[in-house]
Amino acid sequence: MLDVVELPVSSRDKTLRAKHLLKTDFIPVEYYGNGVENQSFQVDYQTFRRVYRKAGGNTVVSLKIDGGKDLNVLVHEVKYDPVTDQIVHVDVVNVKMGQKLKTSIPLEFTGLAPAVKELGGILTTHLDEVEVECLPKDLVHSIEVDISSLVDFNSVIKVGDLVVPSTIELLQEADELVMNCAPPREEEVEEEGDAVDASMTAEDAAKAKEEAAAEGDGGSNEK
Repeated sequence: MLDVVELPVSSRDKTLRAKHLLKTDFIPVEYYGNGVENQSFQVDYQTFRRVYRKAGGNTVVSLKIDGGKDLNVLVHEVKYDPVTDQIVHVDVVNVKMGQKLKTSIPLEFTGLAPAVKELGGILTTHLDEVEVECLPKDLVHSIEVDISSLVDFNSVIKVGDLVVPSTIELLQEADELVMNCAPPREEEVEEEGDAVDASMTAEDAAKAKEEAAAEGDGGSNEK
C-alpha cells in the first residue's frame, strides 16, 4: 500500500528574496523533473520539518498547492545554513506514479550480534542505505536488517542477504558488504595485558619489601 505524506505549500512570492522569506518562517521550495515545468513554492518551516522527519527522501510526498492541486514528489535535497544549521532551501523532484524511479532506501539495523556480545567484536557498517528501483507505490520507508546472524568474525551481511519485497529491485552488487564484525583491536588487548603485568609486579615488589623488612627486624631481635 502506498504511503503518501501530505505537505501543504503555497505559490512563492518571487518579489521576496530567500533571506526575507526565511525571516517569516517560510522555506523556499523548488519543484522540477523530466517533462514538467519548474515551479517555485514556499512552505511553513515547522510543517516541513515534521513532514521531512517522517518522509525523508524515499517516501512520496503529495504537495497540496494552495489547498488545491496535488503534485507527487520526492524530497531531493535539503540545504542547511552552515552556521545555524537551519533549513534554508528544499528541492523536490516530480514523481510519475506509473513510472519506475531510482532512489535510495535507508537500512534499519535490528537485533544483537553474538560476535559483539559474546566475543567482544567491533561492528563495521559499510552501507547505511541501498540504491533501488521500483514504482513509487512500492517504496518502503526503510529496509530492516537483522544483525543476529553475525555469530563470529567470519560472518558477514551482504546486499544479497537483504530481505526486500519482490517489487523492489536492488541496484547494487549482491556481494557488496553491508556489515561485518571485526576482532577487538590487538593494541587494546596488549594494553590490558601490560596493565595486569604492571599491577602484579608492583604487588610482588611491595610483598618482597615487607618480607625483607620482617627478616631485618627478626635479625635485630636475635642480637
